[in-house]
Amino acid sequence: MSKYLSKIIAKDSQGLQMISACCSEAKVNITEMKYLPDNMVFLLFLERFKFEVNNENSKVSSYLRFEYVQSVKSKNINQKDKDLILELIAIDFLKNDKNYEINLIFSKNAYITLFTEIVEATLEDQN
Repeated sequence: MSKYLSKIIAKDSQGLQMISACCSEAKVNITEMKYLPDNMVFLLFLERFKFEVNNENSKVSSYLRFEYVQSVKSKNINQKDKDLILELIAIDFLKNDKNYEINLIFSKNAYITLFTEIVEATLEDQN
């Protein structure tokens, strides 16, 4: 069972913590992130270590999709640098009244905040 595709769907803080743990140290090219405001979706294509299997050197390409995203803001990320590779450290979230702020925390004090009414994220491995 060394080769299988994973899919994790998070709808609460525990699910987001699971996705955060799986994506720790993942590499993301700045060009592989997209916010689709009409669809209320934020997508990242990342290369991550497959921590959930015993082989620590196993890498896999995955999509991380956030649904119901109303707006996005970033800090300390040069979006014009098409060669920029970010390292995802963690994902956390805050609840403010009825809304959530999902924070994608990267190395070098860079982060992206997603504003949403509902927590729904999907991490899906690709071939």
